[in-house]
Amino acid sequence: MMAVNRYRLKSLVQQGHRGARLTSELLQKTDKLLGVILLGNNLINSASASLATVITFRLIGNDEVALGIATVSVTFAILVFSEATPKIVAANYSLPIATTASYPLTLMLRLANPIVWFVNLFVSALIKLMRLDKSNEDGTPLSPEELRILVLEAGHFIDKKHHSILMNLFELQDITVDDVMTPRNRIEAIDINACQDTLQEQLATAHHTRIPVYAERIDNMLGVIHLRKVLHLAREELTAERIKSIWREPYFIPAGTPLFAQLQQFQESQRRLGLVVDEYGELMGLVTIEDILEEIIGEFTSNSPSQRGNAINKDDAGHLIEGMSLLRDLNRKLGCHFPLDGPKTLNGLILQHFQDIPEDATCLEISGHRMEVVQTQDRQVRIVKIYFPGKAS
Repeated sequence: MMAVNRYRLKSLVQQGHRGARLTSELLQKTDKLLGVILLGNNLINSASASLATVITFRLIGNDEVALGIATVSVTFAILVFSEATPKIVAANYSLPIATTASYPLTLMLRLANPIVWFVNLFVSALIKLMRLDKSNEDGTPLSPEELRILVLEAGHFIDKKHHSILMNLFELQDITVDDVMTPRNRIEAIDINACQDTLQEQLATAHHTRIPVYAERIDNMLGVIHLRKVLHLAREELTAERIKSIWREPYFIPAGTPLFAQLQQFQESQRRLGLVVDEYGELMGLVTIEDILEEIIGEFTSNSPSQRGNAINKDDAGHLIEGMSLLRDLNRKLGCHFPLDGPKTLNGLILQHFQDIPEDATCLEISGHRMEVVQTQDRQVRIVKIYFPGKAS
């Protein structure tokens, strides 16, 4: 009764299982349930001891040897047949045994209710003297961490994809927009002050449906336009003034916002794209609702040149990776074990490791991964080769 899985029991109750309903009712009044179980248990054990003593005295004699034999025999019988064996079996098959035992226990509780009530008077008095709380709650609420462990241990009973989604949901609160955003230098945006031909060409070749618009410098974001609203326009109609009339005000997100909170804010504001800014209002990157959903269910969108974390090439020795690849993506896609509590990109991790900008063909090892800096450019590590385990650099 006490070892039964309460959540599985509740599921059976909702399905209309009568034995599960009786078990649940008994567990809601633990004091009475334990009272009737212990009443029957102690009554039978005492009667067995007395009966064994009487039988031994009649068969062997009334002396110390007979008393010793009776004591050892009844202790062995109770231990094997009444305590250890049934309790081990019940612990391993708690649910079917509990639902079956609920029928006789319910009947016994009704018949012995006056005796149980009388015994519980003394029990309640002792508990009050010890200043303990005897209140019986209908199950203890699980904390998020306990629920996470429950899902983690139930992995063999859940579809692999579903299990992965559930685990990602638990981690969503610990991940911020900084971890999944597209860095500012990889944002696809247009300058409203550019000439008309440049605007038309950028919109015609854009890889995304929502394009941020800025004036002169990317920190000066003015709005976001949807390509659906401009692609049907004639070439001569696609002017800066027309773009200004159809853009939507930009939506800014403070750096460090948890993904779960941001997902809710996207839903409430009916937005799909936000610009991440730091405490000084400087643009850090761009995050979309697709970025958050991919953290939950995995990648589902098509690749574009601005997406990060993809291997440029792969050979027998390892992967060629862009320096701006996010460490989270590398850990997830390539099975790496890079630390996530510092820099967000592979470039940042390498620069932190050297405290300088390394030269080409520089080899290093971080978190057990052997790497080689293939190319540096514009004060950044552009391409890195991550070697497979056991491959020499």
